Amino acid sequence: MLGRLFTDHPKTLGMSWAGHAIGAVRIGAEMIGAGTACLIHAVIPGVFTQTAGRTVVRLHDYMTKRKASTPDWPDYEI
Repeated sequence: MLGRLFTDHPKTLGMSWAGHAIGAVRIGAEMIGAGTACLIHAVIPGVFTQTAGRTVVRLHDYMTKRKASTPDWPDYEI
């Protein structure tokens, strides 16, 4: 049960639990930052005009590179 919850998924990606955790925290923090920028942009349209778009492109590039280095990488990543 614990293996299924903590290590099975990272192992399928060729990662350790810690490596997977660091990557997930990085991606999540960037998404929270971009989401916050979007909410502020909704109220003050002159600020953060490109923040969310740049973040999406950067994360897409990051995940695409990771997927290319692992042949069994799924079509999606969470």
